[in-house]
Formats: sequence, C-alpha cells, structure tokens
Amino acid sequence: MRIMAKTDSFVKARIIKGYSQRELAKHSGLSHSYISLLERSLKSVGPATAKKLSDLLEKDLEDVFRIY
Repeated sequence: MRIMAKTDSFVKARIIKGYSQRELAKHSGLSHSYISLLERSLKSVGPATAKKLSDLLEKDLEDVFRIY
C-alpha cells in the first residue's frame, strides 16, 4: 500500500490553515524537506503520518491523500 498526497488538495488545505511548509513541519514533527517532497508527490507517507497531517489540516484523509 502506498499513500501519496493529492498535491493540489494538500497545498490548498495547508494554505487555508495558514501554515507555511515549515510551520506544518514543526507542528507535525516532520522535516520541511519531507513536507516539500510530499507536496510534490515524490514521497509516500505511512498511515499514522497521513492521519496526523490530515488531522492538522482538518481534512478527511481521503481529501488530501491517495491510497494505492
């Protein structure tokens, strides 16, 4: 199973929340570079991290991530 960010939805949700990539990284405990890779769909994410990020962005998991 692979979980990839839906680039447009993920970035839009982050901006609506008022987070920069660095701020989202700080709140999630992830690195800024990892958030950047996620947003460009170059890196997959684990289920727990996907849940954490969707909770921070106040979006359903399916709204900001694709599950393959």
